[in-house]
This record gives sequence, C-alpha cells and structure tokens, in this order.
Amino acid sequence: MSNTITDTNFNFPNQKSLYKGKVRAVYNINDQELVMIATDRLSAFDVVMPKGIPYKGQILNQIATSMMKATEDVVPNWLTATPDPNVAVGHLCEPFKVEMVIRGYMSGHAAREYKDGKRMLCGVAMPEGMKENDKFPTPIITPATKAEMGDHDEDISREDILAKGIVTEADYIILEDYTRKLFQRGTEIAASRGLILVDTKYEFGKTKDGKIVLIDEIHTPDSSRYFYADGYQERQDTGEAQKQLSKEFVRQWLIANDFQGLEGQTVPVMSDEYIETVSERYIELYEKIMGETFVKADVSNIDERIEKNVLAYLAK
Repeated sequence: MSNTITDTNFNFPNQKSLYKGKVRAVYNINDQELVMIATDRLSAFDVVMPKGIPYKGQILNQIATSMMKATEDVVPNWLTATPDPNVAVGHLCEPFKVEMVIRGYMSGHAAREYKDGKRMLCGVAMPEGMKENDKFPTPIITPATKAEMGDHDEDISREDILAKGIVTEADYIILEDYTRKLFQRGTEIAASRGLILVDTKYEFGKTKDGKIVLIDEIHTPDSSRYFYADGYQERQDTGEAQKQLSKEFVRQWLIANDFQGLEGQTVPVMSDEYIETVSERYIELYEKIMGETFVKADVSNIDERIEKNVLAYLAK
C-alpha cells in the first residue's frame, strides 16, 4: 500500500498557504488560483481512516473534473486546468460555509433519521408511509454546515442559515437554483449509464469578482450515492436492499465493526487485503459512473509525479 498519497507538503512558487481537508490538499498560489490535490485518504463518518486507498485520489479527481466539464453550461465552476490525474487547478474562491445536500430518494442519513421516527430533516417535511430507498415526490434540499477536519457536519435548515447570516437570502436563492440544476443534469448523466443518482452534495464559492461558482467535487462516489437502475423497482417491491455505487459499503463495514465516528470508538484496522477490495470497488465505481475503462496512472513515485506536473503547469 506504499504507492498511495495520504499527505502532501509541497512548496510551490508563489505559494501563500496550504489547507488540508479530509481528502484534498489545497494550495493557494499568489492569492489568484488554487491547486487542489486529491489524496488517497478515505473519510467516513467524518473521520479519516489510517491507511490510503490506491488510485482513490485519481478516481475522485477525474470524475469530479469530468462532471464539471459536463455541467459547466448550466452552472459555472471554479476549474481551469487538470495538470495531473490527481490535480485540479482553478480560481481562488471564498467558500460558502454550507454544503448543499440534495436527496432524490430516502436513503443513508435521511433513512436513518426516518427510521428513528423523524419526519422533518433540515426543516423539510418527509412524507409519511415511505420505505427506505423510496423516491421522494420531488428532490429535497437538506443543507449541512461545513465542518473543519475531524468535526461532524451538522444538519441545518434554510431558515437557520438565513437567520444566522451564514448566507444572504439573495445568494442562497442562487445556491438552491444551482443545486437543483446540477442534480437534474447529474440525474440525466446517471440514467444514460444505467444508474440512479440518489443523493449528492455540492459546494459553492465566490470568485474575487463576486460570481458564485461550483467548487470542490461533484457526482463522485464520495459525495454521491448511486443505485443501479435495472431492477430498482423490483427490489423496492420485494424489500430487497438496493444495489448501490457509493462508499456506503465502507460505512457498512465500519458499522459492522462497531464504528460510527462516535466518541470513545476506535477506528477498526483495515487489512491490506480489505484495502485492495476497496480500491477495486472504487475502480468499479469509476467505470460505471463514467462509462469508460479506468486507466491507472503511474504510481511508482506519486509525490514526484504530482510535483513535476504542477511545477510544469505553474511555469507556464
């Protein structure tokens, strides 16, 4: 598992700062652009796992950048270049401190809340009589406050976001509009590949000239949940579990090993064999979501490769 990148400490020309998120490292170049490196770190329940997953960073970066190009006609984004399989470069933005989560189906966190008897999620009503993985009559937006590394993201309502002044009403209206447009396009792309886009999250920022743009990742297995469309209804009708493409399989493995990110819980050890299966699942996710064969980048010296490619880009 040595051919993974789990941390970066590059020093690029005109570098102003380095921010490390759960999965990505973000380098501020001259207060003009950001170099975002997708590492192989794996985060679940807002906790970063001790070992990296081979090719995960490349997979996330290539899905996200490809999906940004496939949606840029409906929503503007921050992306300007992809100089390396693990790297995206784009405009420096001031991020909004909310994640725009949108759910077309009652799955994951929404289903767990529903099972606990809750019928309101982030101030949005969920209809009575629903089963796990049923489709909502219309997609619901259930925002979360953005957490720093290691902290849990928290559900928040539109009303609280506006009342606390986290986002202005004028900006929030745009965020909701962009979220629905992206989800609609993502749903169409997924359908063309035999998939259902179940739920996802988007992050937005403001450029220096005040333009709201999509940032970070989009429609990746880390930020989204997909079902296989074939047999979806039959599985719902018979009460079977849905076949899904997301990192939910990692969450379920952690739950089975008594870990949900709660205080006092210890992260279970992932064997090299299990990590290999996780890597294989991510490759499968890539190929299904993208509709193409995954081409593994050279990882014999991944740090050196990334540094060389970024330096060559910045030299231009």
